[in-house]
Amino acid sequence: MKENYDVIIVGTGAAGLYCALNLPERTNILMITKQEADQSDSFLAQGGICMLRGEDDYNDYFEDTMRAGHYENDKKAVDLMIRSSNSIIRDLLQRNVTFARTPDGELDFTREGAHSQPRILFYEDVTGKQITQTLLGEALTRENIEICEYMTMVDLISRDNICGGIIVMDEQNNVYPIRSPHVVLACGGLGGLYKNSTNFPHIAGDGLGIAMKHQVELEHLDYIQIHPTTLYSRKPGRRFLISESVRGEGALLYDKNGQRFTEELQPRDLLSQAIFAQMEKDDTEFVWEDMRPLGEDTILKHFPNIFKRCMEEGFDPRKEPIPVVPAQHYFMGGIKVDLGSRTSMKGLYACGETSCNGVHGANRLASNSLLESLVFAGRAAKSITENPGKVDETMVEKLDLNKYEDLDKLREEYKKLVLDEIERVKEARKGEEV
Repeated sequence: MKENYDVIIVGTGAAGLYCALNLPERTNILMITKQEADQSDSFLAQGGICMLRGEDDYNDYFEDTMRAGHYENDKKAVDLMIRSSNSIIRDLLQRNVTFARTPDGELDFTREGAHSQPRILFYEDVTGKQITQTLLGEALTRENIEICEYMTMVDLISRDNICGGIIVMDEQNNVYPIRSPHVVLACGGLGGLYKNSTNFPHIAGDGLGIAMKHQVELEHLDYIQIHPTTLYSRKPGRRFLISESVRGEGALLYDKNGQRFTEELQPRDLLSQAIFAQMEKDDTEFVWEDMRPLGEDTILKHFPNIFKRCMEEGFDPRKEPIPVVPAQHYFMGGIKVDLGSRTSMKGLYACGETSCNGVHGANRLASNSLLESLVFAGRAAKSITENPGKVDETMVEKLDLNKYEDLDKLREEYKKLVLDEIERVKEARKGEEV
């Protein structure tokens, strides 16, 4: 690891990797991640990635996204994402990402909740892993991209609202300043702050807390999505997702008496509310999801990973319903960015779940997250390429690195900043509604 880089990217998920791969190969790039490079939430995405099915689908896709987001979405951002989808998919195919095909070799599409028609490309039930592993594999072959694992960002380097790099801590608790005129925050959401979450526990909103410390503008911190169906377990740790695609293919939800109680394909927030209400009515900790209507062939071929995990938990979805419960899943708010993924601080960019570009509004439409991450990661790379800068070496002259020695204390400080702000925003929104 060197002292100076052209670009620093914090995070090795789909957004961070795609940003790096879209920068010119002459660009000297550092990517850092807290754990191993494949321990990002992008690897956990099951359902798929949306693609506009032609001009006839535009109005429906736009309306589906807006309706799911309670019409609080940024229309320009939604339009940009949808219009960019075909070029993103073509690029992924050129990078050797594999998607499911029909028997005659055409791309296969599935449907998920709140979509008016099938427009979701997928690979079994591990689409995120297929895309992100392919991007990671390509990044590892690039001589201009250096990936440092077990490296934690503990602060930004900034002066006069201009970003000049980051401060990192390695596994041995050594602290280093690393300079760069461009820093991209692609460090994921905040699931690690919650008891029940589908996210990796180390992805806990640190980047948001650090941004807040530097008065970087944030938006909609209270827009936190609950996924309606995760596999119920008494074991601690990350909750296993039962993909929306399962319901899109025909799975049904039952109460404790084996009776349907709601419409399975409504938006996630509404379905989660219906499940919570049924759990309270039944005095249970879960409801039942029945995959049997899909048939054994679809279960084994389209959802092999879900089938395997259910069997490990003692449930055979070919023969019986499985217990499911809502859990924190996705963060629609984040660091506010424009259509070029630029934040309110010069030289600082954000993309992926840690950013808020307005695409999702108050609630994300299923399988828009991977597409949104890639579109706006590409936009960040374009913004950086069009505005190359130089390292300001004077920014680190008076840094006191001793204050970063206690990582646990720092994390608690950032956690408190984020949770307090979420509560403040919630209370402010309640006041506006009264």
